[in-house]
Amino acid sequence: MLSPNPLSLLCAILLCLPLAVIFTTTTHGTNNHSINTTIPTKYQQKSDKTRVNPLSPPHPPPLPEDDESLFCRAAKVNSKPLPLESPQKLAFLFLTTTPLPFAPLWELYFNGIDSRLYNIYVHADPSSLYDPPFSGVFSGRVIPSKPTRRFTPTLISAARRLLAHALLDDSSNSRFALLSASCIPLHSFNFTYKTLIRSKKSFMEILKNETGAYGRWAARGNETMLPEVPLESFRIGSQFFAVTRRHARIIVSDRRLWSKFRLPCVQWDTCYPEENYFPTLLSMRDPRGCVPATLTNVDWSGRSDGHPRTYQAAEVGPELILSLRNRRPRYGDDEPDGTNSSLTRRHDPFLFARKFSPDALEPLRSLANDVILQD
Repeated sequence: MLSPNPLSLLCAILLCLPLAVIFTTTTHGTNNHSINTTIPTKYQQKSDKTRVNPLSPPHPPPLPEDDESLFCRAAKVNSKPLPLESPQKLAFLFLTTTPLPFAPLWELYFNGIDSRLYNIYVHADPSSLYDPPFSGVFSGRVIPSKPTRRFTPTLISAARRLLAHALLDDSSNSRFALLSASCIPLHSFNFTYKTLIRSKKSFMEILKNETGAYGRWAARGNETMLPEVPLESFRIGSQFFAVTRRHARIIVSDRRLWSKFRLPCVQWDTCYPEENYFPTLLSMRDPRGCVPATLTNVDWSGRSDGHPRTYQAAEVGPELILSLRNRRPRYGDDEPDGTNSSLTRRHDPFLFARKFSPDALEPLRSLANDVILQD
């Protein structure tokens, strides 16, 4: 056998070197590909064909759960719905301490509606049980909530919390309607959408010369509301409203009036903070930006216990729905001379109604397609 000389060995090594380089490079690249597909990062959830742009903005940080930080962030949002080319949205704000008894009716209300036109937010008192849990269009729509009680400012806080989350969640939210668990719709979604979006103003009942106004104003103690809220600026109105994005931001950014309304009452039987804070605030900040009426029909006639009339199942029929629709809202008397000719000519439609007993669900559902959702 011939022994290899140094020159032949050198030639053999030079011939094999390119193959070794190719093999090593190919193997290394294959291992990298295997790692990338089995351990993706949070921004690599899509296939190679739909790879996320590395310049895309990061996800926003989670919303704070303490009210002060939450309201501070919400106060910084743009007062106009954005982007301008996107459709404006209605934000439905449900304030409840119970499972929503009319959820099946609201399911019919939202059925077939483009989800780009609305959002739903629920403030559910965490001290209550919710069985069955929220489902359907209400699934995943409960915001971080805190306990609420009558005769306390907690109901104001809950409504402000809903507004703040809606402002921060979607910049397209343009109108914000506060509703209770006992509310029902009186018209179709399309009718409601057109009514609220076409209006440049908020719908907030603002009543000036109401019996018992002094007792409510002094419920926290004589002159406690001064100097921020003089008696002549104190207003009464419905807890339920539909406000513009600009007014929603005013509500969550307020600190001056809230410093007084947040105080506990010493006279509980005249203490209804949620019926005073919102109309007083908007009356002082932007009365011309409001239609001083609520679009939620409530019957207070003959009531003295602080609760409106509750409609029972036996009362529900087409005649009741049409009657609730056709009633004229009460308009505020906040003009210098107590009159406003433009308001005397107004007849805005009621869009919602309360208070309905939970056992009214079935008769209401039977009326939904032929009466309630027909305009």
